[in-house]
Amino acid sequence: MSEPTPGSRPGRRRVLQGAAVLAGSQLAAPFLLSARGEVPIKIGMVDEMTGPASMLGTSEVQGARLAVEQINAKGGVLGRPLQLLVEDSASDTGVGVQKAIKLIDRDHVNVLFGDPNSGIAYAQTQVTNQKGVLNILPGAHTDPMTGKACKWNVFRICGTTSMDASAITGTLVRKFGKRWFMITPDYAYGHTLQAAFIRDLKKLGGTVEAVMVPQTTLDFTDTLIKAKLYKPQVLINNMYGNPQVNCMKQFLQFGMEKSIALGGAIFELEDVIATPAAAQTGWWDFEWWWNQPGVPHVAEFTAAIDKRFHVMPSARVWFGYVAVHSFRLAVEHSKSLDALKMARALEGMVLPPEVALQPGKVFYRKGDHQLMANIFVGEVHPPKGNKYNVFTPHKLVPGQDVAGDAVENGCHMTYPA
Repeated sequence: MSEPTPGSRPGRRRVLQGAAVLAGSQLAAPFLLSARGEVPIKIGMVDEMTGPASMLGTSEVQGARLAVEQINAKGGVLGRPLQLLVEDSASDTGVGVQKAIKLIDRDHVNVLFGDPNSGIAYAQTQVTNQKGVLNILPGAHTDPMTGKACKWNVFRICGTTSMDASAITGTLVRKFGKRWFMITPDYAYGHTLQAAFIRDLKKLGGTVEAVMVPQTTLDFTDTLIKAKLYKPQVLINNMYGNPQVNCMKQFLQFGMEKSIALGGAIFELEDVIATPAAAQTGWWDFEWWWNQPGVPHVAEFTAAIDKRFHVMPSARVWFGYVAVHSFRLAVEHSKSLDALKMARALEGMVLPPEVALQPGKVFYRKGDHQLMANIFVGEVHPPKGNKYNVFTPHKLVPGQDVAGDAVENGCHMTYPA
């Protein structure tokens, strides 16, 4: 199955063909492995392969697949190969929960990697906690999952919305001003991100008008007219996927870039690539960046992804890669597939450089199971050299500097007796 490149969205025929190939590979793999006398360790991934965040889901799966292939090429985990089973949530909470239950009850996976949609991921954590299955969230950002709704079996790789907002707010205020207009998707991710931005902006003496729209909104005409009338110094685009791209395009069509700065918490590489060059602008967070000269192992990881999928890796690719390696490390350190033992092994674990792929100490905080990685704050711009070189980081913000205290964030971790 050929993989969509970042910024593309597969058509229906392509999605169906890919699903058929994927299904075939999941059926064939156990027979091939058992023919060699090996019993695979099954790992499950429910991701958004169709829907508004399909570009992001595809990237997370790419990273997970590369990790599985590399681990198996080195002998697997505890002498057993890994088998990755992927299901499509189709951006639907009910479907995402059903797929999680299928992977756990029918396929007997030893870990579940959750959905990029925060609402779906949160519902899945209820299932995995009830069933006692290790749950690693590659890219669902809403705060409560490592805050007031934290669980002993749940670990998160991406930053929280509060972390992402705190990392960029000061930069936007210093560069452009304190009068903001904010466009936010009306669901769990948007709610916590908007609240975090408003909190941090008010601490700096700023004012904001915020408008929530359905997360699938594609026409932002009315909202952008409101923004022009408000005359902000900064427009914060909190959308994601195709809606974010459309908002960027319409911002440009209305000529708003002449008088209003643009920015926000996250502008995914996949979305930047899908945006016209003239609208590749603004100051944003990236949660990982592929062009880090001199940082150990980054170049070889980037080359491996390019060779396997013909793309430069995004943060989402890195999320999927880290998810699989986090499971591997948990198994190897605990020498067990017991969820409780693996969770204990992951608490406080520092990722090795070949997995962290960035400077500094990257670790799972014991108090809430949130990964403390760097947030890359910088400027999006038209391509320099190749179409993926569209971001220049200007500073790295360590995750622990903006994460807040685990208990103050509402996490009171409890474990089974």
